[in-house]
Amino acid sequence: MRFFKKPYAFGILYTILLILFTGWVALDTFVIPHTYAVVDQSTTGENTSETAQTLSLSQSAGSGGSTDSAALDTSDAVVTENTYDDGNISITITETREYDTTIYVADIRVSSVEYLSTAFAQGTYGRNITETTSRIADQANAILAINGDFYGAQKQGYVIRNGVLYRSASAGSDQEDLVIYSDGSFDIINEGDVSAEELLDAGAVQVLSFGPGLVEDGEISVTQNEEVDRAKTSNPRTAIGMIDPLHYVMVVSDGRTSESEGLTLYELAEFMESLGVTTAYNLDGGGSSTMVFNGEVLNNPTTDGRKISERSVSDIVYIG
Repeated sequence: MRFFKKPYAFGILYTILLILFTGWVALDTFVIPHTYAVVDQSTTGENTSETAQTLSLSQSAGSGGSTDSAALDTSDAVVTENTYDDGNISITITETREYDTTIYVADIRVSSVEYLSTAFAQGTYGRNITETTSRIADQANAILAINGDFYGAQKQGYVIRNGVLYRSASAGSDQEDLVIYSDGSFDIINEGDVSAEELLDAGAVQVLSFGPGLVEDGEISVTQNEEVDRAKTSNPRTAIGMIDPLHYVMVVSDGRTSESEGLTLYELAEFMESLGVTTAYNLDGGGSSTMVFNGEVLNNPTTDGRKISERSVSDIVYIG
């Protein structure tokens, strides 16, 4: 009997250690915050990376390294419940019903691509660092904001924000990214075809890595059967599109409720095409999908349909 007790004890100890290790890995991956860079406005246009020394936080934390547009003077703006116009930024919000779903559309015209910006939760690039879209938008002085690509949930995929390279690790040759260039134009690329450094050298100011691309060259670029693992069937959705350089649309749909079924990727692509976009891209959806205008959440964000509340996310795309 004593011969069998020692191996049995080792087996129990091994199981306990395995459970503890698995728990630690899960916490480290999904819960414990990891700060790689705290954003400073003065770093815009400079390269950094996950191994770079942490940057100092400016008074305008939350801008995600944005341009001077974060300090935009809106004192002369004409603002209504669903419009905004200050001469450099013009926004019109509409609400429509398609596919048994409420969809919110922001039609945007800007005088410069600097007004189309991005921001990190807590003004920090890292993992498991999140805040609600409305909170990040408030910190960034955003007029209009939608959730971004939730880069912090992934360890790979290009991250270029406001002209700064934060992550150059590829998520795979087939990963489709949205590139926003300094002239205000959009492009959808495959990470297997070009490096993050090459995109930065070519004038990329934003690179968002979620996808897939919805519309390219004015044509729907997804099939009716195409879905991604992160976005199955009908769901709340977030998308951004370009009609022309400096003329954009941001779209968020409700979903997972009795009032709104949600959209498939193909339905989202059809809707974006109907708006006249030449390029459109799918961002993080589901419970993340949120649109904020003048400090108010317009849609009904939900994860399970039982509770309407914002999910905390890694980042936003915003106008301001």
